[in-house]
Amino acid sequence: MKGGKAGQRSVDERYTQWKSLVPVLYDWLANHNLVWPSLSCRWGPQVEHATYKNRQRLYLSEQTDGSVPNTLVIANCDVVKPRVAAAEHISQFNEEARSPFVKKFKTIIHPGEVNRIRELPQNSKIVGTHTDSPDVLIWDVDSQPNRHAVFGAAPSRPDLILTGHQENAEFALSMCPTEPLVLSGGKDKSVVLWSIQDHISTLGEASSAKSPEASLGGKQAAKASNSAALDSPIVGPRGVYKGHEDTVEDVQFCPSSDQEFCSVGDDSCLILWDARVGTSPAVKVEKAHNADLHCVDWNPHDVNFILTGSADNSVRMFDRRNLTSGGMGSPIHRFEGHTAAVLCVQWSPDKASIFGSAAEDGFLNVWDHEKIGKKKERSGTRMTNSPPGLFFQHAGHRDKVVDFHWNAFDPWTIVSVSDDCQSTGGGGTLQIWRMSDLIYRPEEEVLEELEKFKSHILTCAPKT
Repeated sequence: MKGGKAGQRSVDERYTQWKSLVPVLYDWLANHNLVWPSLSCRWGPQVEHATYKNRQRLYLSEQTDGSVPNTLVIANCDVVKPRVAAAEHISQFNEEARSPFVKKFKTIIHPGEVNRIRELPQNSKIVGTHTDSPDVLIWDVDSQPNRHAVFGAAPSRPDLILTGHQENAEFALSMCPTEPLVLSGGKDKSVVLWSIQDHISTLGEASSAKSPEASLGGKQAAKASNSAALDSPIVGPRGVYKGHEDTVEDVQFCPSSDQEFCSVGDDSCLILWDARVGTSPAVKVEKAHNADLHCVDWNPHDVNFILTGSADNSVRMFDRRNLTSGGMGSPIHRFEGHTAAVLCVQWSPDKASIFGSAAEDGFLNVWDHEKIGKKKERSGTRMTNSPPGLFFQHAGHRDKVVDFHWNAFDPWTIVSVSDDCQSTGGGGTLQIWRMSDLIYRPEEEVLEELEKFKSHILTCAPKT
């Protein structure tokens, strides 16, 4: 017990120190205490523009204790524009309160816990969810009715059910950037690919449709675990890809191709696939890490670079040009800034060299791999004794950071969610934050602005 209390004290001390630095480190921060834990958070489309803020959809999951149903929540988030929030304003938040910037807009009663949410890039009102079943559920969040999550309420009806896994598929889920394709991985060690091309235009009308037998993908209809109860249209797989020896934990499409994708799993493997050449691995890195792999992301700006995160506490960056079909391949960088398992990695949508990593240690680290090896690093950018490439550490969560998402409409704004129910007295913490631009802007720009500020102060100073 003593160790536990000491550990909690250190977490509290770390958090108190972080909170005192909020006005210095952040341009904007919203802290939202959740009613229930959330395992996934994603940005949706922008819906309103105003002078000082934009309104944007936010997708969240609610993992309840069974007293009320599990839900998929669509919230409205008011994203304050850069250099608008006053420092004293962003530092004044109550950890036990809901943020005024986040308001629930619609509730979908989900059949089971929502483990993962992914939006379709071509239409971010279409989202896919993973639950504790073999199926992927597709939702048109605009056409879905708003529900009241009360005990005994029947689940909402998915607009599509994607079948093909033989065992539960809980976390690995990806949407293709170029075509309406969906990719999933699961406990059956398989990666499954679907096309929802023919259903995109009719999703809004699906509520009156029966399951069309013609599109069931053969015998897959009988394997849909939710279809009988939910009576939703079912889509069978375009391809099933075998190559992993254990659970597939994450999948990702190549940003420039609807035929290439990658996957990682509990077998420590990183596998690259090419649907044009069959259902066997194109390249298999047998030992990408020294432990289970939890997450993978493919650089949208430079498709040669792939990030992986692992239970060995590290993030690794691979260059696919250096990987061979024999399974030999070593990372071009190892990022060692976490002290617990890495749960989520994601490249910045704004700059090719920047990415974030979230872990069970409660930190969300922001890295710039271009800074590695450079002799000249801005003194305020890299923290003392910090690992190479690490230039910002978000310490606002008090337990494991289970998910985060960069905002493509406001590229330096991040939403992150943590499972810190015991620390907060609530269901977990959602934070939306943007670091100060003085941290990431080029040094010469910052120095020039400081000089202007100095001259302005001197000009305004009273003459003696």
